[in-house]
Amino acid sequence: GKGGKGNDAVSVEVTPVTVREMPASFSGTAPLDARGDAQVVAKTSGIAERVCVEEGQHVREGQVLVQIDSAQQALRVQQTAAQAEKLARNLARSEELAKQKMVSANDVEQLRFDLQNARAQLNLAKLDLSYTRVTAPISGVIAQRSIKAGNLVQISTPIFRIVENDRLEATLNVPERSLEAIRNGLPVTMTVDAVPGKTFEGKVTRISPVVDSGSGTFRVICAFDGGGVLQPGMFGRIAVVFDRRAGAMAIPRIAMLEDDNQAAVFTVRDGKAARVPIKTGYVDGEWVEVLSGLRSGDPGVAAGKAALRDGVAVQVIKGKAPAAQVAKTP
Repeated sequence: GKGGKGNDAVSVEVTPVTVREMPASFSGTAPLDARGDAQVVAKTSGIAERVCVEEGQHVREGQVLVQIDSAQQALRVQQTAAQAEKLARNLARSEELAKQKMVSANDVEQLRFDLQNARAQLNLAKLDLSYTRVTAPISGVIAQRSIKAGNLVQISTPIFRIVENDRLEATLNVPERSLEAIRNGLPVTMTVDAVPGKTFEGKVTRISPVVDSGSGTFRVICAFDGGGVLQPGMFGRIAVVFDRRAGAMAIPRIAMLEDDNQAAVFTVRDGKAARVPIKTGYVDGEWVEVLSGLRSGDPGVAAGKAALRDGVAVQVIKGKAPAAQVAKTP
């Protein structure tokens, strides 16, 4: 009914100011990235004799991914090894002859340099041979395979992509006013549309010390354990909890009025509606912290406030408590 005239009163539902713990958090959205993401390229050319892994397979660092035909490289190792062995014998013989003054010191020194060069060539040949076994630079999952057995592998051509999905990261752009509040190690929660009903926990691992002058934000990197569920590319809704106030007064957001940027609540005093400006603090989901204006236990009008004016007679009816009413009080 309409209030203000006669004995008619506006029926309202109320919810009390409650004492509870109020966390402060910054919320944002960001895609998940793999902490490690490596493009595997070949360091030598040749025919792929054997491809040892498939997409989706877990690999460990150093595991062989593909074996390239190594016949030519193996022959080069034999050739340079024989040359180095020949020079080593010649040097040994020349050193004996030099003791008898039958070979000049310059000839011996030249052989010594030739042997060093031959051994360097041998090491290069061995290194080239080792490149025929393409190995994983990091541990992770094969996200992409671009080679098949029998294909010609070219130098510096990407043939695999490996992602480390056991540890995922998300980067938030946080307003500069929160620079002092955000710190390493703070707890982080995240939900993703791909896994409804589940909340993932992580922590802040890195904070950029530089504020972007264009956006007025700084980068905060949060880390999460994949657990075999989270995957790179998923979009997460992330909250960083940077403070908690125990024993704070709070009221459900449904009771709030926001007119002219002034937060206020209709309360009930002596059977009449009273519009009370309040000062708010932290916001936690359905709850808003009340710093001043109301006391613990004061009723706030949750339903029926649209028809209210200051001083209008009201009739309080028992309403259903909001979901947030189950919040634990200290």
